[in-house]
Amino acid sequence: MLEDLLAEGRVLLADGATGTNMFALGLPAGHAPEDWNIAEPEKVRALYRGFVDAGSDIILTNSFAGTAFRPKLHDPQDRVVELNRAAATLAREVVAEVDRPIVVAGSVGPTGELFVPLGTMTFDDAVAGFTDQMRGLKECGADVAWIETMSAPEEVRAAATAAIAVGLPYVHTASFDTAGRTMMGLAPAGLADVCADLGEQPIAFGANCGVGASDLLLATLDMPTDTHVVVAKANCGIPQIRGDSVVYTGTPELMAEYARLAMDCGIRIIGGCCGTTPEHIRAMRAVLDQHERGPRPGLEEIVERLGPLIAPPPSADRISDHGERRGKRRRAAS
Repeated sequence: MLEDLLAEGRVLLADGATGTNMFALGLPAGHAPEDWNIAEPEKVRALYRGFVDAGSDIILTNSFAGTAFRPKLHDPQDRVVELNRAAATLAREVVAEVDRPIVVAGSVGPTGELFVPLGTMTFDDAVAGFTDQMRGLKECGADVAWIETMSAPEEVRAAATAAIAVGLPYVHTASFDTAGRTMMGLAPAGLADVCADLGEQPIAFGANCGVGASDLLLATLDMPTDTHVVVAKANCGIPQIRGDSVVYTGTPELMAEYARLAMDCGIRIIGGCCGTTPEHIRAMRAVLDQHERGPRPGLEEIVERLGPLIAPPPSADRISDHGERRGKRRRAAS
């Protein structure tokens, strides 16, 4: 279904955050969100429904940490398939309530483990864990595996291998939160090559989460938007600690401006990550319905309209791989 919607030629709107919105719905700190697929199904439906009502074309299931590697911290490791089946079932129920096509994307996050030789996780063990998760998602109606917030190329490949094994098309996104690279050193320009030699290619790839919308869009400027479908799913501003809560600073107006710039960058799938609520998505929907793609922005314009980079790469003003200057150093006031 995702490929069918992309074939229409329009920019697609994904959803916003899962975790931060579930905390707003009452999820206790330290509690596994995936448990709510069984314990609090109506609250999970409410999460999905909020983004559907706001205009999302793609909603992600409540299954980000749904492998046996992550849930083992909360002791449901023997419930992996059950929890993922429930996540997809609830999403399909909400999608069935509306008379328009909406993609159910099975969210697949990182294992939380380091791969050998830095850690103990082997490629085969990761594939096996991801396969259990994706089997549950596919059995109950996920249209696509949405492999997200990745850092290590081998983990992306393991998840993609699992998706291919169960017959799910897939999308993968990485978090470029360490001076323009992922924590494990992957550069945005290298993302297109991560799964290039696998039997099935991703429908799309791109960036999500990270440290801010400016940094994320800068990363996408080194991705081949002219030949591939690229995803941008940025955090809603910057997190701040206020009392016992983490609050994201992005307003609906800021996220609307981010959506406008993302379109101009050539992004085909635009959404939000941490802190992004249905209110933000509704503002982004209005932009996607009205805005016509303009000239591709450089770094200077992105920073001017969205705010400064939080973790800039050492060469943020270099010429990109596509022969376009990302931006110029700001001139000192004379």
